[in-house]
Amino acid sequence: MPRRYLVLAICCMSLLIISLDVTIVNIALPAIRDDLDAPVSGLQWTLDAYTLVLASLLVLAGSTGDRIGRRRVFQAGLALFTTGSLLCSMAPSLTWLIVFRMVQAVGGSMLNPVAMSIITNTFTDTRERARAIGVWGAVTGFSMALGPLAGGFLVHSFGWRSIFWINVPVGIAAFLLARRFIPESRAEHARRLDPVGQILVLTLLASITFGIIEGPAAGWTAPEIVGCFTLGVLALLALLRWEPRRAEPLIELRLFRSPRFSGATVIAVCAFAALGGFLFLNTLYLQEIRGLSALHAGLYTLPMAAMTIIASPLSGRLVASRGTRLPLHIAGTSMALGLLPLTQASAATPPWQLFAGYLLFGFGFGMVNTPITDTAVSGMPRAQAGVAAAIASTSRQVGTALGVAVIGAVSIGSAHAGWWIMVGLAVAVLLIGHLSTASPQDHDGVRATERSRDHRAR
Repeated sequence: MPRRYLVLAICCMSLLIISLDVTIVNIALPAIRDDLDAPVSGLQWTLDAYTLVLASLLVLAGSTGDRIGRRRVFQAGLALFTTGSLLCSMAPSLTWLIVFRMVQAVGGSMLNPVAMSIITNTFTDTRERARAIGVWGAVTGFSMALGPLAGGFLVHSFGWRSIFWINVPVGIAAFLLARRFIPESRAEHARRLDPVGQILVLTLLASITFGIIEGPAAGWTAPEIVGCFTLGVLALLALLRWEPRRAEPLIELRLFRSPRFSGATVIAVCAFAALGGFLFLNTLYLQEIRGLSALHAGLYTLPMAAMTIIASPLSGRLVASRGTRLPLHIAGTSMALGLLPLTQASAATPPWQLFAGYLLFGFGFGMVNTPITDTAVSGMPRAQAGVAAAIASTSRQVGTALGVAVIGAVSIGSAHAGWWIMVGLAVAVLLIGHLSTASPQDHDGVRATERSRDHRAR
């Protein structure tokens, strides 16, 4: 086997434990609630504390890998994520579980963008890279299939704490293999640190998410909730003012002048918001409304995961041969059609109706990941591959966090409203995918950025 495919396999191992962690934790939420006496908002924080920290640090981790060495940062992330998993399994309370989830997230932030930059620098041919990203997406589908089953079995047999054990052997194996087989690489010119931008991004994401999650309980007009949203708006305005003044900003805003790049970012937010909301709401529906065990709930979601596994490599081939527009059309349409049967789901809904929805949603989600990644990575200089992958990954995590926060908050009053929001997000994937790929000018924003950078360097 060529060495580059071994590198791809090692990178996919890191994605496996990160993606597996998401689906396993979702399936264990009812057990965590019962054992730690957690309210719905506590369950939301168990998920969103992880995704918020992850989203906030991804760009920093990507640029750090470009600067000090991608393999070094990749291994550090594996070590920290594995340690965080062990700590989560020993958490004495909900508060400590949330704290240890943040430790996991710091390690996880060093994995996805750095692994993607390693893959991008290993697979330099455009078609090979698209296929490699398709395999990368298939691992997400595989983890979605394995996560509910493994999680259901572990929760049923050993309790919810055991769901974090599965990360340990995979993390250790990936660490040792990376040290042996992944060559060290750096960017010729790595970005400087932007601590002000980093603080503003974290403030923006944390304040908005806190307001959405705690709003239903505290009241939307409560001073602390209004203060959170106000702080988020101020952080956004400050970020938009600060970043253009930096020679090497944390987030290169000029890249968003490209319709394809900005479209891919918004599509990622919408698609992963739908996924985050789906995993959260569907888990509670299957176990609390239908009364299924954790293991049976995992079996119910297998059709969705199976279709994601099938669709991801197919999407990679379509991107390589036809571009990103067709896969995005298929993704948005299939996700919307799959979610429609779930808008009327109740305890008496026939299983075949649920399975039909799961199949369509899984196929659509499997089609969306490769176009997002390919557009983001192809639209930036290869030397900044870590930053490119980090922006794409950040948009995914922001979408997941907002999906859990918004749909979780809405579902307190009406679960059906939450499903309809997800339908709207799927339609947005279709429409934005169509509009953002209509222009043949793929990289206008990139060229503008490079011209601006050259001008500032002179």
